[in-house]
Amino acid sequence: MSDKNPAISKTSEPRTKLKKRKVLHPESNDDKYLLFHKKSKTLLELSKIQDDQDFSVSFIFPRTSEMIHFSARPRDYNSLQQTLQQEKNETNPASQVDSIEDSMWVEMKTDMSKLTDYYLRLSKIRLTGLVVLTSMAGYAMASLPFDFLTFTSATFGTALTSCSANAVNQYFEVPFDSQMNRTKNRVIVKGLISPLHAVTFAGVTGSAGLLILGFGANPLTAGLGAFNLLLYTLVYTPMKRMSIINTWIGSVVGAVPPMMGWAAHTGTLDPGAWLLAAILYAWQFPHFNALSWNLRPDYSRAGYRMTSVVNPALCKRVALRHTVGILGLCSLAPVIDLTTWTFFATSLPLNAYFVYLAWNFYRKGNSNSARKLFRFSLLHIPILVALLLVSKADYTKKQQKKLRIKSIPEEVVR
Repeated sequence: MSDKNPAISKTSEPRTKLKKRKVLHPESNDDKYLLFHKKSKTLLELSKIQDDQDFSVSFIFPRTSEMIHFSARPRDYNSLQQTLQQEKNETNPASQVDSIEDSMWVEMKTDMSKLTDYYLRLSKIRLTGLVVLTSMAGYAMASLPFDFLTFTSATFGTALTSCSANAVNQYFEVPFDSQMNRTKNRVIVKGLISPLHAVTFAGVTGSAGLLILGFGANPLTAGLGAFNLLLYTLVYTPMKRMSIINTWIGSVVGAVPPMMGWAAHTGTLDPGAWLLAAILYAWQFPHFNALSWNLRPDYSRAGYRMTSVVNPALCKRVALRHTVGILGLCSLAPVIDLTTWTFFATSLPLNAYFVYLAWNFYRKGNSNSARKLFRFSLLHIPILVALLLVSKADYTKKQQKKLRIKSIPEEVVR
């Protein structure tokens, strides 16, 4: 026996016939015992050598003629025991001042130098940016001359109400966000700001946003903003833990911002506003269903009833259906005189590729196809908005067309 640390080695021994008894009587050497485990067909040899007080254990597998041998000296065991005890002491919270402080209730203090960053994270600034982009698109697509005051009011008012909605959403979902890898680092979950601070921020931004929309734009825009704020915080947020219908409700929330922009510009909701809302509504499904597909373990752990968790097959079908729906909706834009036919021609390849990715997701249903569909959805909507703006129907020609139509009865009378 060597004086090294305990080691395990494998050696080949000739196959021997063993009697099927659980315990074999000790051999002539009183310090060696053979034990046979009948179920696993394993022979266990325990031996103790008096010379140097080594301990030896051997596992012999008759079927494969293989033996695993383990030996150690008593001082090795003592050394090992001391090492384990030392590690136990070092990891014991009672012996570490830092870990005790970490586990104690302390007053929450917000780092004021990072407050702007905390507010941006609380507002989900990237999501808010997408909401503002679609609202601006709705304003720009309306058939009226540009007005700086109403445009600015619609932009800032929509941004503030979106910040408020996202802050309330995070306040309500702290217990569940803490269980998800994607959301466990949110500012309220980590205690970077207090829940009261977050609610105060939501109240201030929400009130300011609605006031700006009401006085800077018009009451209709403010009403749409209030409706969307309540729908997101009081219906969609709790519904996420109740039913898969939450995805359809969330899609309505995503469809309202372009209507707000249109209403801020015109004071009404014309067919063009409803078409833009329908396109945004349909876009939500391939975007979110692809995102949630790879987050199923997180959503399941937190108890969210997402379609990807409850009914994966439906999740894939719905994503495919709505990409096809976007293709059809875009063909209606020139029909209702929202755009020229150039939009249909230029958006066709973009929408066709969107359908292709959704078809791959429906057919394969793996992480890679879901990831490709989600990433392209992030590119799809800004490109589609750009194509809408480029192909917007000429306002002057539309006004002249309306004037010609109005003048026809007068000429007929004359």
